[in-house]
Amino acid sequence: MAAPHSMLMPPQLIAPGPGFWQASANALLQAAPALLARTDVTQRFNHADLSGIRVVLPTFGHAQQLRGALGTALGGSFRPPRICTLSSWLALLPPDTNAAGSRQQRAVANERLMTLYAGLREHAWLKKLFGARRNTDLLPLAQTVLALADELTAALLPVLQAAPDQAELRWQAALAQLPVAARSVLSDEAQLVWSIWQSQLDADDPAAQRFTRMLQLAAAARTPLVWLTPVATDPCTNAFLSAWGQRQPVLPIVLDWRAAALPSALRQAWPEVADAAVVAVPADAADPATADPVPGDLAATMASISLYPASSLEDEALCGAQTIVDWLAGGRTCIAIVAQDRVVARRIRALLQRAQIEVGDETGWKLSTTRAAAALVAWFDVVSSRAESLVLLDFLKSPFVLGDDSGRADLVMAIEITLRRDNIAGGWWAVTAAAPDGAARDWLRQLSELARRFNGRRPIGAWLMLTGSALDQLGISAAFASDAAGAQIVAMLEAMTHACESMQADFSFAEWRAYVSLQLEATAFMPPPTDQRVVMLPLNGSHLRSFDAVLMVGVDAAQLPSRASETLFFANAVRRELGLPTRESRQLQQLRDFTELLMTNPTVVLSWQAHRNGEANPVSNWVARLELALAQCGSVGLARHLAPLSAVTLLPTPLQQPAPAAPMLAPQRLSASGYASLAACPYQFFAARMLRLARLDELSEQVEKRDYGDWLHRILHRYHVGLAEHAIAPAQRGDYLQAVTQEVFGPELASSGAALGFHDRWQKAMPAYLAWAAQREQLGWRFVDGEQARERRLSWSDGSVLLHGRIDRIDANAVGDVALIDYKTSSPTSLKKRIDANEDHQLAFYGLLAAAPPATAAYVSLEPQRGAIVDFEAADYAYWQEQLRERIAAAMQAIAAGAGLRASGVESTCSYCAMRGLCRKGAW
Repeated sequence: MAAPHSMLMPPQLIAPGPGFWQASANALLQAAPALLARTDVTQRFNHADLSGIRVVLPTFGHAQQLRGALGTALGGSFRPPRICTLSSWLALLPPDTNAAGSRQQRAVANERLMTLYAGLREHAWLKKLFGARRNTDLLPLAQTVLALADELTAALLPVLQAAPDQAELRWQAALAQLPVAARSVLSDEAQLVWSIWQSQLDADDPAAQRFTRMLQLAAAARTPLVWLTPVATDPCTNAFLSAWGQRQPVLPIVLDWRAAALPSALRQAWPEVADAAVVAVPADAADPATADPVPGDLAATMASISLYPASSLEDEALCGAQTIVDWLAGGRTCIAIVAQDRVVARRIRALLQRAQIEVGDETGWKLSTTRAAAALVAWFDVVSSRAESLVLLDFLKSPFVLGDDSGRADLVMAIEITLRRDNIAGGWWAVTAAAPDGAARDWLRQLSELARRFNGRRPIGAWLMLTGSALDQLGISAAFASDAAGAQIVAMLEAMTHACESMQADFSFAEWRAYVSLQLEATAFMPPPTDQRVVMLPLNGSHLRSFDAVLMVGVDAAQLPSRASETLFFANAVRRELGLPTRESRQLQQLRDFTELLMTNPTVVLSWQAHRNGEANPVSNWVARLELALAQCGSVGLARHLAPLSAVTLLPTPLQQPAPAAPMLAPQRLSASGYASLAACPYQFFAARMLRLARLDELSEQVEKRDYGDWLHRILHRYHVGLAEHAIAPAQRGDYLQAVTQEVFGPELASSGAALGFHDRWQKAMPAYLAWAAQREQLGWRFVDGEQARERRLSWSDGSVLLHGRIDRIDANAVGDVALIDYKTSSPTSLKKRIDANEDHQLAFYGLLAAAPPATAAYVSLEPQRGAIVDFEAADYAYWQEQLRERIAAAMQAIAAGAGLRASGVESTCSYCAMRGLCRKGAW
């Protein structure tokens, strides 16, 4: 109820529609004489001078529309009223004298959050109550409780200031709405929220600060006020308007939601939307006589709306993108995409970008989803995982790391190749030791030193300084400066610095990381607009705006209306009693937003996925009710939208078996595996070796068979070197082999329990190996060398190639004969199949690498068969080597001469070939 001498005028009701702003301008001009006549300043009213009136609008975007409407109404030059938003108006006030009031609202919010969290984590019963496993799980709870406290402040603060006991009575009345059983269960939660809210109502509470500053504005009122809003105002705003009305006239301009102002079809479809009891100011101030209903014509209104039931997400996105392209081609320059389904809207945005149409995004997205945030989070992941290899590589590949360093890509690639080749799982010592000497190793050492500083417990201010220093040294800060999202992250960290400069509580790195992640998740990122023709916005972002055409995606029953989940024990009954927004009030506001959208814009296309995951996905109940109302009115219903894609005729071009020729890429080096690839499929060799497209080794946290092979090679090499250097009696050789085995397996077993299976496997094979080695020694062979990298140039008349490889073991006998041994962890059966099929050229290739021509060579399977180690000696070894020499020379000469490298692999080769996607086998 307004005060007896209140100058709060009855609201001017204006129907939603394209003529809203012109009607608002006319209403302002009609009310201007009365507004100015009741001010303290005596002046003669002049229609061309409205500077004595202040107009408060929801956004600055509405100011241009109001000025344009006033210009149209006045038909010439004029002095416009002082137009602003409430937030910008409050920002013009001088800062409060106290410390809290002089700080930014965002900074205060950050300090409140961490102060509350620091208090919550001290109570073990809270963790038990909310099922929190660790302290950081209470951080989202603190954020939720503060959000509820802000809602309570907006609803109850005016009541609390006027009659302090009334707030407690309303709280108890709200709890009484809960069942008795629920009340006993939720009493702890209820008391927690209520006590925290009351403790937050001080000079640091942002909502209380805002209300205090609003009342400061009202206390200094000197001009009439026009308050224009499309939604119902909250109690704090009502108190502000009433306080202003005690000193100066106030004219509210609100949307008219009475039945007479709506088209008949909309009234029939959604009778709840026309609820005259819900107005923007206290009910006793409303004067229905001032209404200016503008009923819409049924045919004209319904002709502007069409539906598109898409068959899939991609179909909805393609149709939406094509629709916007068609609208732009037709001359429409102000188009809106209402993103009820964010996934589809993002896909449309990507398709339009492909067509070089930029979309201005007013909905924004979480800052945590940007590449800049990913770089910061990746650094925290590197620290917490202690340089787990995959995490480290993900961080190093961020475009914000190392800045514009020209050697950045080579440096990261060198590190990745090393880690993948050696299958380094992680750990600062391991990755640094494995990195190539030089810049790569120095860079990893610098990273490890920075990471080691992120330990212990510190105040938030210290964590901010440490994080800022790390970002500077990593080159990330400089890269952030040229990125919109990066600059926003820097601003966010600066706000956190101002917020927490006075906090003395200590936090762990896990808590600091969770705090930053929460801020990134809660902050919206909006890229700077580059094109004003197409804009993406939420449904409530279309308030009081008109467009040439609107595409609304996601109008299915699951997404329209959108549903907000209940918070803690704040069920609808409790919220209703406290005067907080309820599920019903939110859905009513969404319905009014939807109605305003349909009534305001000349063309509206509503789309949804009629089928999702193989099941029917019904349209929104609101749209279904509208179609039913149209059918009851004798209308044919809403039209179906069509946006046919442009037809493209493709000429069939049969694929040919690829046979590329690349003499300029003739290899200069060749390994045994490289020749095996050439023999298996020339195209595979071309793509993987000549074009260097071979995929990198996979990093695996699990122990694999290749690791087992590496361990056995190291064990046997150490064992035989030890036997050659020390005289170890045959009876002690088993113990010695066991000792060497433990040296190698010990660290692996400590880091991964999965190595235990391979350890047991080798333990079973060791007696058989010792027996085989003793038998070989009796035949006169002794170990000479092993695990040696060898190179040898193979030449012919007009060229050469450098052969290279690593020989597992070289033996010699008393007469000077040399034998090559190659260890295999495959079973004797599979090894014999490969030899019999002539698929393996490794022994012959190693023979070409040997300094002295070997007399013989053999594969040794380290998998015992019937309790014994089996070896396979090469037959006609000298002939085999000569044949291989000729084949390598012929193949290299053919490549250099431009011979086609055909994709001629057999199916057993192609099944596991990483180049199959290039050769397209199966399509020719």
